[in-house]
Amino acid sequence: MAINQAKIMEGLEEAVTGPDEEFIYRFLDLYGFPKATLTQLRNGTGNRNVATEPGAVALKKKVYFLPVPRGEDVHAAHEALLRSGRLEQHGIRFTLVTDFQSVAGYDLHLDDSLDEAYTNLHRNYGFYLPLAGVERVRMHTEAVADEKAADRMGRLCDMLRDRNPTETEEDIHRLNVFMARVLFCLFAEDTGIFRQHQFTETFLSHTQEDASDAHVFLREFFRVLNRPPEERGDDVPAHLDAFPYVNGGLFREDLPVPEMGARARRLIRDAGKLDWSAINPDIFGSMFQAVIDPAQRGSLGQHYTSVSNIMKVLRPLFLDDLYAELAKAKGNRKRLNRLLERIHSLKVFDPACGSGAFLIIAYKELRRLEMAIFEAMDGLNGKGAGEPLVPDVQSEMFDRPGQQPLMPQQGQGEIFMSGIRLEQFYGIEIDDFAHEIALLSLWLAEHQMHAEFEAKFGHAEPMLPLKSSGNIVLANALRVNWRKVCDPSDAEVVVMGNPPFLGANGRSDSQNEDMAKVFSGFRTYKYLDLVASWFWKAAQYLQGTTNHAAFVSTNSICQGIQVDMLWPPILDLGVEIEFAYQTFPWSNQAKGNAGVHVIIVGLSADPGPKRLFQRVDGEWRVSEARNISPYLVEGGDTVVRGRSKPFRNAAPLVYGNKPTDGGHLLLSPPEKEELVRKEPEAARWIRRLMGAEEFLNGKERWCLWLKDAANEEINAMPLIRDRVEKVRETRLSSPDPGARALADRPHQFRDLNFPGQYIIVPRVTSERREYAPVGFLDNSVIATDAVNIIPGATFYEFGILSSRMHMDWLRLVGGRLKSDYRYSAKLVYNTFPWPEHTPAQRAEIERLAEQVLLTREETYELPLAEMYDPDKMPDGLRRAHRELDEAVERLFRDRPFRDMAEREEYLLARYAELVEEEQRKGGR
Repeated sequence: MAINQAKIMEGLEEAVTGPDEEFIYRFLDLYGFPKATLTQLRNGTGNRNVATEPGAVALKKKVYFLPVPRGEDVHAAHEALLRSGRLEQHGIRFTLVTDFQSVAGYDLHLDDSLDEAYTNLHRNYGFYLPLAGVERVRMHTEAVADEKAADRMGRLCDMLRDRNPTETEEDIHRLNVFMARVLFCLFAEDTGIFRQHQFTETFLSHTQEDASDAHVFLREFFRVLNRPPEERGDDVPAHLDAFPYVNGGLFREDLPVPEMGARARRLIRDAGKLDWSAINPDIFGSMFQAVIDPAQRGSLGQHYTSVSNIMKVLRPLFLDDLYAELAKAKGNRKRLNRLLERIHSLKVFDPACGSGAFLIIAYKELRRLEMAIFEAMDGLNGKGAGEPLVPDVQSEMFDRPGQQPLMPQQGQGEIFMSGIRLEQFYGIEIDDFAHEIALLSLWLAEHQMHAEFEAKFGHAEPMLPLKSSGNIVLANALRVNWRKVCDPSDAEVVVMGNPPFLGANGRSDSQNEDMAKVFSGFRTYKYLDLVASWFWKAAQYLQGTTNHAAFVSTNSICQGIQVDMLWPPILDLGVEIEFAYQTFPWSNQAKGNAGVHVIIVGLSADPGPKRLFQRVDGEWRVSEARNISPYLVEGGDTVVRGRSKPFRNAAPLVYGNKPTDGGHLLLSPPEKEELVRKEPEAARWIRRLMGAEEFLNGKERWCLWLKDAANEEINAMPLIRDRVEKVRETRLSSPDPGARALADRPHQFRDLNFPGQYIIVPRVTSERREYAPVGFLDNSVIATDAVNIIPGATFYEFGILSSRMHMDWLRLVGGRLKSDYRYSAKLVYNTFPWPEHTPAQRAEIERLAEQVLLTREETYELPLAEMYDPDKMPDGLRRAHRELDEAVERLFRDRPFRDMAEREEYLLARYAELVEEEQRKGGR
């Protein structure tokens, strides 16, 4: 029998308002238990009820319901039941213990708990759905433990908000610091920093179950962690004195601890039961960003940026170069020492660091590189073993405070100690909680790498007391001077990160104000994505240095109108694109996959070899380039700027017709038939309507085209007159002055483009298509504003627009709608560098263009969207296009093009030639 979940929820909401003694029977009924079972339970007959307590009901392999008198401790009774062994004895899966004011429940199969007000049980009906045969699905991900931990801590954060003020920045900061401290303690007791379960056992043993004294205990506990043993004194209780000195700044501030209730205390207890050693610091910070925002709690995994994606930034930015240097230095102690010196002084800077994911991976990779260098040095033992360090290197290393030198030890080779410090890692983060978590995550990463170092070399620096946690500042990266955060004048710096993307329609007022400040003096900037701000500030930061930067970005900043806004000023600073990953989906590896199409762009004023990463047949391939264009193809630095008219006197492309009618001049097929049936004279004023959807998918739509209709003719058709009057009302009520002005001619569309014959060009086309479909129409069809049109166009224009050459230009310079291409007049059509041609060549293009149209007719039953789907494209149509492609390409040059990249490079160069030619002639 199908289960009605809405009915269960509604029924539970009613059941908790009824008599207490009836609740369990109503509960079992809602979850589909047979009536005969309920009757036996009520009457105490049969042997179904295995419970022993008065009023309790327990069914084998199902549920154990235990009521307790009001005033008694529900959770103590629940704990006693869980420890009794009766659940295991009878194979019972669920518990439900209640005093009819609160509910405690447990799912033994999923190791999940329920702690809720009795009156809110209906909102948690899904917890018990397996009783009705609807199993809760838990998909395996890489971060199961992390999500469970984040869920527990997220609920704790919610409870603390409910009981404590969060009105001021100081209030929020105190809560954020408290959460970071608790997270550290939970991690510490499972990773050897503290004794196993030391924090949770001490906390639970020395606080009341109602948590009335928990905030007092924790504040004193945090104070003790910040004091060295010799400064603690005899007044520190032994259970607190047993904890090591932590320091490092995490417990430096003596802040009030939030007050908590019994449920919050139990959440800390439950969190302590998890294995925090299984939580990877790489994703720790990102996962816990969701802790602070309940709206994001349902898709915790979306915050996890995979290590493989982060490495796409780090490797070409600096790691590949460092490993290449290591390969050259092997066997040469002096060069190995110089490489160590380099990485020990390197600064790593993320000016949009969030919770620190990029800094953490960079830290860990540098530690692993350092270990590889040590191994190379160890391999030199017996070949000059025991030699002192190169004198100039040694003196420099000893002169830097906190630096650990290599220590020769006679007869045993060398004892290696890491010289990479968290102080080398810099960041800017605007969110207080993310800032705290970034600091914490770096500590955890340091501990993890100490353990990895010890496994390899047999010893490691002690984790405690904590060292500095990195130079991460709480600030607005778009307002602060980056050079004051991370001074590039005294060391090599690599800048990296994944700044917020946010297009023009998604930004807050304050973010728009930030951009106005960042782009002060720009000709135009408002259509740039927010991420462009980091690129411009990075270019200024890099100017005149030998440093490097790389950011993940939306692909929009290297497409369409944004290229002209952003890249010429960057290039004018002498900053070049050093490497780039072309567009790919930046997806996460946990649930709630938050995929977006991105690029990665590396910048430098002193670039090394330029590398272009392209995805070919599902694999990344890298090639060296002479220069990387702002469009992320090999080529010059030419930037395409929108034009008001096309080159070479080509036929103009214009918008279709925007109705601005509130829908009253538009007709569906049934509406059209009904209108003609009731007012036959309306037929002469009805035209087929064609937008992108209708053109590509063969859909049918109609409109009233009353362009030349006189008032007398309209008034003679009451149904049409009513529609026209509704258009007038719609336009008059519009907030747009232009729309209100149109109320004077309510019978007409806003636009009146009505050519005899024209080419229709959809304004958006799928990225999957090899060709953007275009077609011919005449004045029996009205084109909407979802398409562009070329009035009076010939087969020649159709042939050029239907070619691979033109499609590559669209891919290169067109904007995007999500991942689809946007075809605009100013930026795509008018800028296309039309080729020279002879009359014979033109005739050949026209012949082949007509052949494409005739071949389409052979598969007329397919809509164009399917016809041009690369998986369904008919072979004959593909051959016709290939012949046309070859002819179009011969217009540009005799030699065939190798691939799309070469075509795009050629087209950019020809565009630059045509612009220069126009400038010489003094026109445009």
